[in-house]
Amino acid sequence: MFLFLSKLLPLFVYPLGLACVLMAAALITKRRRPRLTTTAIVVALALLLAGGNRWAALQLARSLEWRNIPLAPLPRAEAIVVLGGATEPAFWPRPWVHLNEAGDRVLYAAKLYREGRAPLLIVSGGGWYGAPEAASMAEILKFVGVPDSAIVRETGSLNTHQNAVNVREILAARGIHRILLVTSAMHMPRAMAVFRHEGIDAVAVPTDFVATEREMEESYSGPAAILVNLLPDAESLAWTSRALKEYFGLAAYRLAGWL
Repeated sequence: MFLFLSKLLPLFVYPLGLACVLMAAALITKRRRPRLTTTAIVVALALLLAGGNRWAALQLARSLEWRNIPLAPLPRAEAIVVLGGATEPAFWPRPWVHLNEAGDRVLYAAKLYREGRAPLLIVSGGGWYGAPEAASMAEILKFVGVPDSAIVRETGSLNTHQNAVNVREILAARGIHRILLVTSAMHMPRAMAVFRHEGIDAVAVPTDFVATEREMEESYSGPAAILVNLLPDAESLAWTSRALKEYFGLAAYRLAGWL
């Protein structure tokens, strides 16, 4: 039930979901309460304008992504752990497993392995529809040259808390004490908090950054750029929703005692 609610309830507080709720309310109240209808429409528009402009989206993304930027050079560890959320299963008519927008997680983990940062890769992620993400990640890792003998699949987890609990058991069974944790930069604050709560010595190795230094500089590069970046677009709205998801996730995990 917690998993279901954690996926469903945020839809009503993300800018797009909440704007849809408000517009539906406006349709219901337009005859009997026209003032309430107007208020609902104005608030819905404000949500889309605020959540969909690039400046706000980048600020929210940076507030999460820049918390765990690692110092160079990266240390060596006994294993690299890469969290699910980066692949789509090979359901018809896909010819093979797909990398999604977070696919950098898998490729960066492979890069770290090939650089010799750790001798073992643990891929962690189950599947809501019977196709474990860990299996899909392993397919891609093997394709880019990681031997199957160096890959451990954790296929039972459906969220970040379960990732940490299940990975902890694998680490204990293999006598592993230190890992490099690979996930999207926006997800890293929650992931690190959960893994540390489980007593895992994890070094954050974020990837899949949205708020790069160049993006931030361009958003302030002049009046024209500022004006353009204040206009809403779908990509910025998606970034805002991802950032809000992480903040809601941090709050929910704290209430559940997982942090």
